[in-house]
Amino acid sequence: MNDTSETEFTSKPEALDTKDAPSQVAEHRAMLHAYATASVEDELAIVNPQLEDIYAKILMQIGEDPSRGGLIKTPRRAATALSFLTQGYDQNIKEILNGAIFDEEYDDMIIVKNIEFYSLCEHHILPFFGNCHVGYIPTKKIIGLSKIPRIVDMFARRLQVQERLTDQIARAIDEALQPLGVAVVIEAQHMCMMIRGVEKQNSKTITNVMLGAFRDKDSTRAEFMQSCQST
Repeated sequence: MNDTSETEFTSKPEALDTKDAPSQVAEHRAMLHAYATASVEDELAIVNPQLEDIYAKILMQIGEDPSRGGLIKTPRRAATALSFLTQGYDQNIKEILNGAIFDEEYDDMIIVKNIEFYSLCEHHILPFFGNCHVGYIPTKKIIGLSKIPRIVDMFARRLQVQERLTDQIARAIDEALQPLGVAVVIEAQHMCMMIRGVEKQNSKTITNVMLGAFRDKDSTRAEFMQSCQST
């Protein structure tokens, strides 16, 4: 059976003859399901019409025809995708935390590591992606663990440079919790270096921001870095 998950639909699949083989009937049902799912997704998507129009013009500028079958919905999809990838502009730390800061008599290091993220380089609007490691030492206040990846995503889903992204995550957590210290390390690969320019597919960029105890004490920083490197 063919994979229908990426099928482009310009119209509803035609009806089958009742004499068609069972395998064809099953494939046709899968196509109908994929068509219905794609239609629902398109209807539910909130699209910026100006952004959609810009993408149609981009297609024309590179020599394509936005009215041909495979591209009819491309401007809409691209506009929806860009809106999703930049939704961080419409979010703020108060909404993300939603009161999930709790009193707790815990004063040792807390680390959430290998938080995958995807962002867009502001220089070329190409993706960069990787893992983020976050640590902090609380002063009788802890944050709900799921909020840390949400904070990472909030800042990642904007046009970014990796250096600023690292700093924003660290300072947001520091301001929200007022802990003894915050540490953030990001390891990322940048498509602007991989598929254009120098074309170095195996290079990684590592940035870190250390605040409070992580900056002041070598042993604290070393403990955090060792924990990030362990499996």
